[in-house]
Amino acid sequence: MLRLSRYMRLLARAESLGRWPEGRTPPGPTGPVVIWNLTRRCNLTCKHCYALSADMHYPGELSTEEAKATMADLKAAGVPALILSGGEPLLRPDIFELAAHARELGLGVSLSSNGTLIDAERADRIAAAGFDYVGVSIDGLRETHDKFRRLQGAFDATVAGLRLMTARGLKVGLRYTMTAMNAHDLPALLQLMRDEGATKFYFSHLNYAGRGNIHRAKDAHFAMTRDALDRILDRAWQAARDGLDEDYVTGNNDADGPYFIAWARQHLPKWAPMLEQRLRAWGGNASGLNVANIDNVGDVHPDTMWWHHRLGNVRERRFADIWADTSDPLMAGLKQQPRPVTGRCARCIHLSICGGNTRTRAHQLTGDFWAEDPGCYLTDEEIGLTEPAAERLTVTPFRSSKSTAVEARRAIPIVPA
Repeated sequence: MLRLSRYMRLLARAESLGRWPEGRTPPGPTGPVVIWNLTRRCNLTCKHCYALSADMHYPGELSTEEAKATMADLKAAGVPALILSGGEPLLRPDIFELAAHARELGLGVSLSSNGTLIDAERADRIAAAGFDYVGVSIDGLRETHDKFRRLQGAFDATVAGLRLMTARGLKVGLRYTMTAMNAHDLPALLQLMRDEGATKFYFSHLNYAGRGNIHRAKDAHFAMTRDALDRILDRAWQAARDGLDEDYVTGNNDADGPYFIAWARQHLPKWAPMLEQRLRAWGGNASGLNVANIDNVGDVHPDTMWWHHRLGNVRERRFADIWADTSDPLMAGLKQQPRPVTGRCARCIHLSICGGNTRTRAHQLTGDFWAEDPGCYLTDEEIGLTEPAAERLTVTPFRSSKSTAVEARRAIPIVPA
């Protein structure tokens, strides 16, 4: 995840001062931020859902007491913050009890919701719970969003929920995953953000997990991705330069880091070397390092897109022990610096900035953890190849294995776009 606005504010301050701002980056937490899918149940069946969620009971989910015990374990492991997600976390009856317990332990707590279930009563409870942030998923304007969410009226319900939360002074942001099917609505969503008083825009590239993998052939083309990034970068710079209380973040494609540096070289060349230094310290992809996932039944994964790869279960082992265990070949490679990537990624001059990008896309396409990321939208010239690369990986339509097909049918019948 690239927190663009954090760096844009540094650039704006440098422009104002005429020098690079002094100060050291504070030390990071000892443990990862944990995205916790407290329940897999959801009232929607979105096309790009990595959890293959549906409105049904999923057996084996952690009980309230098990979840509280896990929170204490996470605190002991140095985890600084939790992002409570689903499915739709508001469908879990103890969501507010668990949020309160996390805050009692001193953990930062955010909520990730589709927004459709937020009425006045729930908005009051969300405000009273003291969430640091509420991220609301939205994929486009009314027609596009309803099609993505597979529910007519979903857009209106989400916007209504958004308004109820902003009216209560909550810090709310929009979460948007771009594909070729909804890229045309990005400008309107950026305007919607301001019109509705949201202060954060999370731009996610499509990752190949769950239904996102099933629909991977509809991933945005590279030119479309670059156009979108140009728009996001310009918007983030404008907000930082004008002192607006807005945050722009991108995720699920760590080529965004090198692309940001190229933007700075074009627009703010004096400060580009300092920005590059900061982004090398950032290090790109955080899977298995600074971000972790716990699913609804307590399985631990390197991030939310790795539900097909289980590291251990919090019912059986302490989280800290699972997270430190490098006997798993995926975790060993994710924690290795540099990562043992191959293909274009191995030859890329930006490897220390992007960290080898998103391993899930490579694995879902090839079965190899360390193959080049087919979602990298940088050209051979931009990544420093002096000779043309061998034929690049291309995104082929999803062909399910028998086990994946069974899992998909259990969750929801897959309806082609």
